[in-house]
Amino acid sequence: MITFDLRLKKLEQDIQHATSYAAFKEASLLHDELSGANEWKATDTSNDYDYKLIRKRVQRLQIARGKNDSHGLMSILHEGLHGNLGNIANPAMRTGCKIGTKVLIEQFIQEVDLALQHIYNADERHVDFYEKLSFFEETAHAFGRSCLMLSGGAGLGFFHCGVVKSLNEHQLLPTVISGASAGSIIAALVGTRTHEELLDSLRPESIYNAFKSWRQWQGLGKQSLFDSTVLENALIELFDLMTFEEAYKKTHRHITITVSPADLHQHSRLLNAKTSPNAIITQAVRASCAVPVVFSPVQLKAKAANGDILPYIPNRRFADGSLMADLPFERLARLYGVNHSIVSQTNPLAVPFIAASRIDATNLWDITARHIGQLAKTNSIFAIDIIERLTSNKNAKLAIHKVRSIIDQQYVGNINILPERQLRNLAQVLSNPTLESITTLIESGEKATWPQLDVIERNTKISENLRYYLSQLKLREAKELGHAS
Repeated sequence: MITFDLRLKKLEQDIQHATSYAAFKEASLLHDELSGANEWKATDTSNDYDYKLIRKRVQRLQIARGKNDSHGLMSILHEGLHGNLGNIANPAMRTGCKIGTKVLIEQFIQEVDLALQHIYNADERHVDFYEKLSFFEETAHAFGRSCLMLSGGAGLGFFHCGVVKSLNEHQLLPTVISGASAGSIIAALVGTRTHEELLDSLRPESIYNAFKSWRQWQGLGKQSLFDSTVLENALIELFDLMTFEEAYKKTHRHITITVSPADLHQHSRLLNAKTSPNAIITQAVRASCAVPVVFSPVQLKAKAANGDILPYIPNRRFADGSLMADLPFERLARLYGVNHSIVSQTNPLAVPFIAASRIDATNLWDITARHIGQLAKTNSIFAIDIIERLTSNKNAKLAIHKVRSIIDQQYVGNINILPERQLRNLAQVLSNPTLESITTLIESGEKATWPQLDVIERNTKISENLRYYLSQLKLREAKELGHAS
C-alpha cells in the first residue's frame, strides 16, 4: 500500500474540506483506489473478522436462492443472523480504507437482502402468508434495530441538527431516537415533523429564529440564573400541545425525551409514546433542558381525553435529562429491541475523552490505559457514595447524587459522531447563538456524519428491510381482515 504520494495528500485535503457528501465520497473513493485500499477491500482474509464463516454463509445463501429454496433461505437466516455475525461490524474493518469495507462483507449484506426479498415474494402455495409473517416477526425481533441518541450540550446541541439533516437526506434516520437536554429539542423536531417538514425545520435560519435569545440573564437570588420565558415560548411555537402518542401517529418515529428528578429517591424517566403517551412534548423538552441553576425545574403536563391540560406526575418537578440519562441505551433496548446505537455526542463533559471509533485495545499501553480509566471511575463512584452517606443536608446530598450520576454514565455508542475539539466550542455552551454560529455547527454536524454514512447504511440495512417487509405483511393482513382504515 502506498504510504506517501502528493496525489494522496491532495485527496486528503479534498476530503477534509469537502462541501458536500458527493464531493467527500468521490475524493474518498479516489483515495482508496490510489492508496491500494481497494486491494485490501478485495482480499477476504483478515484477523479482525471470521471471513471463513461469512464466505460460507454467502455461498449457502446463493445456492439456496439459485434453487428457489425459500425454506432453505429461512433456515439459513434463522441459524444465526445478527448485526455482528462473524464480527463484521468490528470498527477495525474500515481502518484500511477511507470509505467502504471488505467486499465480502458487503456481498454478505447484499445476499441477506436478496434472501429477504425472495422470501417475501415467495409463491404462497409453497410458503403461506402466515409462515412469512411469522418468519419476519421472529427474525426482526431477534435481529434488533438501531437507535439514534442525541446527547446534552446546551448551545452545542445545534450540532445535532447537522447530524439529523445528513441522516434524513440519505434516508438513514433510525425510527428510534432519544434526546437529552439540548438533544431533546432536536429529537422532538424529528418526532413531530415529516421528512419534508424536517428539511425546513433544520435550516439554520429556522433554528436561529427560534432560539436566538434563549439565554436571558435573570440575576442572582432567583430560582435560576436565566429566565426561561423565551425558551418556553420557542418550544410552544415548535410543538404546541402535541403529545407523544399524537407525534407517533403522525411520523411513526419512536422519540424518547429523558428527564431527571429534582429530588432524591427518584430515578430518571424516559418519556415516550409507550411510557407516557399523553404527556405533552413541550413540557418534557423544557424539563430536559432545565440545567440545574441555569433554568428552574419543571412540572410536566399531560392532555386528558377531553383535551384538558392536567399535571403529569403531580408534586414532582424534573430537570436536565443528561444528568442521569444522557444516553439511555439499556432502557431503549428493553422498550424497542434496540441492540445498536448511533450517538451524536456534544456533552462538553464527555467529548474531550472519547473517540469516534470504538476499536478494541490491541496493545499493552491501550489495555493499561483502559484499565486505569475504569479503576478511576470505580474509585470515584466509591468515594462519592461515602461522601453522600456522610452528608445530612438534603440539597448537598442531591447535588452529590447528581455528580455521581454524571460520572457513572456511559457516553459512547457503537458509532459516535463528535464535533471537533475546539476551545471556542466552550464559549457557545451558554451563549446566545448567532446565525453564523448555528450555520457553522450544523455544517460541522453534517461533515462529522459523512464518514459514518456508509457504516450506518451497512449496519442498519438488514434491520430496516426486515421491518419494512414485516410492516407490508401486517398491512396486508389488516386489509384482508377488514381492519385497515
